Amino acid sequence: MNPNLARLQPYPFEKLRALFAGITPPAELKPIRLSIGEPQHATPAFITQALIDNLGGLANYPTTQGSEAMRTSIARWLERRYRLPAIDAATQVLPVNGSREALFAFTQCVVDGSRPGAKVLSPNPFYQIYEGAALLAGAEPVFINNLAENRFGSDFDAVPESVWRDVQLIFVCSPGNPTGHVLGQAEWEKLFALSDRYGFVIAADECYSEIYFDEDAPPIGALEAAHKCGRTDFRNIVVFSSLSKRSNVPGMRTGFVAGDAAIMKSFLLYRTYHGCAMSPSVQAASTAAWNDEAHVIENRRLYRDKFDRVTPIIARHLKVERPDAAFYLWAQTPISDTEFARRLQAAYNVTVLPGSFLAREANGVNPGAGFVRIALVAETSECLEAAERIAAFCQTL
Repeated sequence: MNPNLARLQPYPFEKLRALFAGITPPAELKPIRLSIGEPQHATPAFITQALIDNLGGLANYPTTQGSEAMRTSIARWLERRYRLPAIDAATQVLPVNGSREALFAFTQCVVDGSRPGAKVLSPNPFYQIYEGAALLAGAEPVFINNLAENRFGSDFDAVPESVWRDVQLIFVCSPGNPTGHVLGQAEWEKLFALSDRYGFVIAADECYSEIYFDEDAPPIGALEAAHKCGRTDFRNIVVFSSLSKRSNVPGMRTGFVAGDAAIMKSFLLYRTYHGCAMSPSVQAASTAAWNDEAHVIENRRLYRDKFDRVTPIIARHLKVERPDAAFYLWAQTPISDTEFARRLQAAYNVTVLPGSFLAREANGVNPGAGFVRIALVAETSECLEAAERIAAFCQTL
């Protein structure tokens, strides 16, 4: 067996189950789960209908590269969303079965684990796939702490040159999970300059890009930032996106990877052997989703309403503010994050995720410790009920 399997940590939700062992919440309180980032808004009917209308595609083997129609819909969406020049749907776009599998597979493709000291850089806290993918590719994960005093941004200047020399891949999550931090143009340009100097690949995880609050100010993306500073070939930049959050279809497992054509060519070769082609019926439904923005605007309205109503209730008791984007509140706790989550579950049947489960100790600190992630994914009424229960719990501390 791959010896690095032994280095994988339990997933945060496994740790949460262990934390809650022996707890029996009050039976009279309906359970409210705000721990997992699983969208609960209804899937738009036209996407469901497109899936049904194309079930005939099940009789055919799909190609790894996907249909021209789907790749073209993604390319045109990228151009509209990020004000980009023509994206080549044949060489710069690949459909994937959700960003999670793509992030893992891409790491195996890019990282040369046989090179001594190979490293993969990641924000901290982070999406645990980054760490697992690095370890199983034979690289060492290295973490950049995202701290409140830096507005949860990544201080690239704090990374020693001795580390940068061995970095082959860096994960960037913007908008960030769990903090909601969005990288600005200056941060992107600093990262591009570091990539030019040290030769690493940038993997930009943008699966929360369409959950934001100001319709006139969408979060900047990696390809957009690259284009603004003249990097029109997107050299060493690849972005990962998904319909799960944008269109409320996490069960369809559909997204895309786009960027540097030379890297995409190698990734397509890898995927040909990986055996991960997308079902034709899912491709058809995905094409319909990427071609429509009305349902996404409505989706954002629902999240905006929840944040506007829920945040003030929790902010009266915990240090928290509305994030730049995404659908999480990153709330500081007056007691340890694990104790807060356990006692909240036991007394009020509301599930939140301890921030320490989403991070690793680096430079002597776990940057997730003392925070909980609250996913505002349930219906508004449930989120408001949960907020009132959290407020009541905080008054007992």
